[in-house]
Amino acid sequence: MELKDKTIIITGASSGIGAAAALLFASEGANVVLGARREAQLNTLFGQITQSSGRAVFLAGDVTDETYSRDLVDLAKRRFGGLDGAFNNAGIMGEMGPVPKMDSRNWQSVLATNLSSAFFAAKAQIPEMEERGGGSIVFTGTFVGFSNGGMPGMGAYAASKAGLIGLVQSLASDHAAKGVRINTILPGGTKTDMAGDDPATHDFIAGLHPLKRMAEPKEIAQSALFLLSDRASFVTGSPFAVDGGMATRLI
Repeated sequence: MELKDKTIIITGASSGIGAAAALLFASEGANVVLGARREAQLNTLFGQITQSSGRAVFLAGDVTDETYSRDLVDLAKRRFGGLDGAFNNAGIMGEMGPVPKMDSRNWQSVLATNLSSAFFAAKAQIPEMEERGGGSIVFTGTFVGFSNGGMPGMGAYAASKAGLIGLVQSLASDHAAKGVRINTILPGGTKTDMAGDDPATHDFIAGLHPLKRMAEPKEIAQSALFLLSDRASFVTGSPFAVDGGMATRLI
């Protein structure tokens, strides 16, 4: 039971990697605090967890609203007595296309969801963990915008996720001495709603990876589990590649 009796916030929990993480963390003994915009899906996931004797609560909301991050922390404290970790996983890709043709509203939306929300989460979560003597925070980044992972038409997405890596490294340096570890996972192509359901697209994405396949959501969730657990006690500030070998590609 890697997360026994630890209370973990998970955002983007209504589907994909977030939902897989919620089920996995609960099975590993965590109290999970589920966050996402879609309340109906959260309620379904809550039922799956509690029917399997897991412990969960949920609160629907928008991660681009700063008060929502605080509300999730307050819920964790009220229902489970505090906060030990967070998997800040919510994110969007936005509209794809070259920057000169990009609507500025798309740029602002992607940065608000993928980067500003991380700032809000850190502001709310870190003080509570420091008060408890430590904790672990994991953010979901991507190989896009990191190492050799530049991809055409993804300027806003790449910028937001590259900025996330810089933010996390600064946060890790600032708060390590008080026992709060902060890392970013960098998934490769994963079978989620963001990747769509077109087999030809999946085949193309799979072919980009040295492993020649896409990841299952649970495989990415397992990397977050490791970083949240005590097994990663000496890991902080890391851009943690879970990318099927994409970082080894030469472009």
